[in-house]
Amino acid sequence: MLPADLPDPGAHTGPGAHDGRATRWQSHREERRRELIKSARKAVHALGSDASMEDIAAASGTSKSVFYRYFGDKAGLQQAVGEVVLSQMQRRIQEAAEGAQTPREGLLAMVSAYLQMAETSPHVYTFVTRHAYGDPEAGTGANAGAGALGHFFTAISDMIARPMRGYLGAGPGRETVIGYWPNAAIGLVRNAGEQWLASPASPTKPDQAGMARQITDWLCLGIAPELRATEPAP
Repeated sequence: MLPADLPDPGAHTGPGAHDGRATRWQSHREERRRELIKSARKAVHALGSDASMEDIAAASGTSKSVFYRYFGDKAGLQQAVGEVVLSQMQRRIQEAAEGAQTPREGLLAMVSAYLQMAETSPHVYTFVTRHAYGDPEAGTGANAGAGALGHFFTAISDMIARPMRGYLGAGPGRETVIGYWPNAAIGLVRNAGEQWLASPASPTKPDQAGMARQITDWLCLGIAPELRATEPAP
């Protein structure tokens, strides 16, 4: 059965009419889907990451059944919104990295862009990156945003590895570093960033720029670079 708000591509007369109507139907459906994603993103930003499908639909001026028709369940909606949000974050981080002069500047730019985008709408960030298991509206699909999130962090890991590979050059153990460090770096950035995002405001909480510098220092120097001088030679 076709959605009620879409034309029937089968209602046609004459040669070529079917293809034209089917194309217009598909175009209309894709546009409607984009509108629903945009509306859902605004609703989550205003209502919070725990907003139900009914809440999101009401804020979007439509019915819950329309969202189920286009996205299947809440996990499907989270995945769809996640693909849009995370692709925008990826482009922003890529642009930040391209303007850097050194690997460390590149890391700082990428971490800053990531934190800034997440801080802009914490509710939306949480909505598209958290697991949906246990949510009665999530259906039986994979965890929300998993595909988009996995692709996003894989791409960022590659972006980090490229300048560091050029900086470190060839040599014993270098490929081991490049093979393991980017994924470890992504874990540090994400976990530290999400903890910072969830922390309440306080005099001791760093601002976005300060947190970005701190994370970058951890990535480049470790948490206690002064200990290196006291370690025995191998």
